[in-house]
Amino acid sequence: MTDAIRRHDPLVKGFASDNYAGVHPEILQAIALANGGHQTAYGDDVYTAALQEVFRRHFGPAAQAWPMFNGTGANVVALRSMTAHWEAVVCAESAHIHTDEGGAPERSAGLKLLPVATPDGKLTPELIDRQAWGFGDEHRAQPKVVSITQTTELGTLYTPEEIGAICDHAHELGMVVHLDGARATNAAAALDVPLRAFTTDVGVDVLSFGGTKAGLMFGEAVVVLDPGAVRGLRYLRKSAMQLASKMRFVSVQFEALLAGDLWLRNARHANAMALRLADAVRDVPGVEIPRPVQANAVFAILPRDVTERLQKRFRFYTWNEATGEVRWMTAFDTTEADVDAFAAAVAQEMHSPA
Repeated sequence: MTDAIRRHDPLVKGFASDNYAGVHPEILQAIALANGGHQTAYGDDVYTAALQEVFRRHFGPAAQAWPMFNGTGANVVALRSMTAHWEAVVCAESAHIHTDEGGAPERSAGLKLLPVATPDGKLTPELIDRQAWGFGDEHRAQPKVVSITQTTELGTLYTPEEIGAICDHAHELGMVVHLDGARATNAAAALDVPLRAFTTDVGVDVLSFGGTKAGLMFGEAVVVLDPGAVRGLRYLRKSAMQLASKMRFVSVQFEALLAGDLWLRNARHANAMALRLADAVRDVPGVEIPRPVQANAVFAILPRDVTERLQKRFRFYTWNEATGEVRWMTAFDTTEADVDAFAAAVAQEMHSPA
């Protein structure tokens, strides 16, 4: 028995973020499996040891996974390990590390971000060159890392070939490549390729691999693909407050996600629900879908009054106040009924008098 009280309605779903979703039942089972008895703390446990082989099956024999608490922490630790204090990171202007992490990469990692405006959230070699200059100039923060996001913050996908071109160009410049893969599983499912196809196989050096959005209770991982691209990661994880004492409960979640096909099932389902939603509202008069739906994000432009009424019924975020663009996210636990109910609400509110 427990004295805890359920304080929410588990049937209520929203479209604000895949972070709003609960924990996949198979993940909860894995956490319970790892419970009981004593295991060595701080990662010297049997579950974290076994996890290394799981990640290597996906990312190659050189891969080393470092479990973390959250995505911001993973990005900060990864970027700190890849840069010296005088070095900088080239990223898209829309990158999560630039817009949504409270300045943590610059404040905590002590590096400079060099953002580049992009039309679709994706960098290219040509766009990278807008900031990758001034090498050897003591007056300029030295470009060292190219950081890209897969899927991007605008819901778009890089192909393996596009990431390969970025890696080749960055390496020619003496730079290294970091991939923020908070939704890497959604990308692999959408592209129908293995996870290594747009990481290890095309030259990505370090990956922040997302677990929370894929169904974990909590947990992300920094996956080092090229050991020569990082320094001191073991110590940086601790100093950045990302070293879990009971790490077995983070590691076993990743094992449950990645050892079989749970990651792929969850990602395919979330992606399919986004496509279903886009198809359901695309022909509603007055609704505009301005961006391609390539994974589990749908962007739409609605009248402001419609958005305000809808947000009283379903949770979702306004992406751009000036244009009226909103973002709808689907998750592993989004059902067809959830999508259909929301699409019906969109149609109803669009036809309601202001």
